[in-house]
Amino acid sequence: MITSTRGAGRRSAVVPAAALLLAVLVGCGATEARTTERAPGAQPTRAGGAEPAPRISLDVAPRQLPGLGPGTSAEIPPKTRQVLLVTGRGRDSAVSTAVLYERTASGWHAGTVWPAHNAFKGWTDRHVVGDLRSPVGVYTLTDAGGLRGNPGTRLPYDHSGGFSVDGTGFEGEPLAGSFDYVIAIDYNREPGTSPLDWTRPLGAGRGGGIWVHVDHGGPTQGCVSLREDHMKALLRAVEPARHPVIVMGDAASLRR
Repeated sequence: MITSTRGAGRRSAVVPAAALLLAVLVGCGATEARTTERAPGAQPTRAGGAEPAPRISLDVAPRQLPGLGPGTSAEIPPKTRQVLLVTGRGRDSAVSTAVLYERTASGWHAGTVWPAHNAFKGWTDRHVVGDLRSPVGVYTLTDAGGLRGNPGTRLPYDHSGGFSVDGTGFEGEPLAGSFDYVIAIDYNREPGTSPLDWTRPLGAGRGGGIWVHVDHGGPTQGCVSLREDHMKALLRAVEPARHPVIVMGDAASLRR
């Protein structure tokens, strides 16, 4: 797992020409290879001078993230207070769900359940170029960007034409607009750089360009995709000071 944090701020788009030309290849592992609502309690009444019964809060948040086994939970950094939990339907499925969890003094609080897509062939514990599977694991989220301007995120944001994409997906759906908004998943990349950065610490053969991006209505090459309104909501919610991470994989793998 690669971890890194740094202060938020807007980064101007200064992308080498080579990176602009390779933008379509980089993204999605392509051929590079609260408020908490409290349940109202009944107000106790006094009868014959009896003391009121103690009020019992029904708002008990889980101390551990649901669906995660001890091994996966241990990979989440102790300082993390935001987790995007992406749970795949099956090892070979491209369908998943995503929930943003916030950690407070009372435990983890879940946001809305969002439908999501992952890679065409599902998930893998060892992602390599061209396998069309998303990497299972826990990864930091430090950098964002997109073809469109910053929608209000506090992550460093690279607004660049390098996020242009064309063509069609696995089900014939148009890919245009998929990279309007992205968050880089820190798998085999250098945190603190644009999502378009080509640096691959594990080597080019281990893939890269794994992002959370706008859903195009079908499976991805390796990324996680969310509907545009959910993607914008995620960008606005994540805070560098809360050390956000993504926990991603098929349900069986996450229970380890």
